[in-house]
Amino acid sequence: MKKLIKGLREFKSSYFSTHQELFEQLSHGQKPRVLFITCSDSRLDPNLITQAQVGELFVIRNAGNIIPPYGATNGGEGATIEYAVQALGIQQIIICGHSHCGAMKGLLKLQSLREDLPLVYDWLKYAEATRRLVLDHYSHYQSEELLEIMIAENVLTQIENLRTYPVIHSKLYQGQLKIYAWIYHIESGEVLAYDPHKHAYVLPQSQIAELETEDTILNPFPNCDVEIRSQADEVTQTQEFTIAGSERFPIPRLSPEQRERIYRGSNHSN
Repeated sequence: MKKLIKGLREFKSSYFSTHQELFEQLSHGQKPRVLFITCSDSRLDPNLITQAQVGELFVIRNAGNIIPPYGATNGGEGATIEYAVQALGIQQIIICGHSHCGAMKGLLKLQSLREDLPLVYDWLKYAEATRRLVLDHYSHYQSEELLEIMIAENVLTQIENLRTYPVIHSKLYQGQLKIYAWIYHIESGEVLAYDPHKHAYVLPQSQIAELETEDTILNPFPNCDVEIRSQADEVTQTQEFTIAGSERFPIPRLSPEQRERIYRGSNHSN
C-alpha cells in the first residue's frame, strides 16, 4: 500500500502536472476510440501494450476475457458493450487473450473447481463452447500445447458471443463496426491478430496496411504445431467459416508448407 500511495503522489506531481490540458478536456466527457476486452490478469495492461493515452480505450476486464452470449446473464459485460457502442459511438472492438492464462487453465479442468472455487466455476461455464470445441477436436494434444490452443480458440469464441448482442449485430450489418481478435505474449511483448481471410494469426500492422504477403503470418504459440480452426487437408482450397450461425467468410485452407511455417513460428520464407 505504501508503494501505491507513493505512486499517487508521483502521478499528481509529474504526469498530471504535465498533462493538465488533457485532463481538463477529459473532465468534460469521454470519447474513447476502442472498446478493449481483455483478461483481469495483472500481467496485461491494455494502455501499456498499446501505448494509448488516457481516454482512448474503453475497457472490459474479467477472468478469461469472456463475453457471455446475449441474454445468458445480467452481468456488467452486456451493459458495458451496449453503452460503448450505442452511447459512446465506438466503432472498433478488440478482444485480447494472452499467454499463460489462468482462466483458460481452469477451463481445462473445470469440474475440479466446483467445490473450492464455485464462483469461478460458474463464470467459466460461459466459456463451455470453447472447452467443448477444444476437447472434441484437439484431445490428442497435451499440457502446454492444449492450453495454447484453448487460449487461441477462446478469443474467437468470444467474438461469436459478442455478435449475438443486438447492438453489435446491427452495427456490423450497417458496416459501422469492426471486431479484432488479439493474443498478447507476456514473455515476448508481442501481439498477434487473427486474420479470418488468411485463417492465421498475423502481425497487427499487416491488417492495417492490408498486406497480403505470407511473410506476415506468424504462430501465436511457437510451442504448438496445430492449425487453429483449419482442416489437416493436403490441398489449398476455400472453405466456409460460420460465425454466429449465419455470417460466412471465405477462408483459404492452408497448404502443408504454409502450416509448417506458420505453426513452427517462422516469419520468413524458406
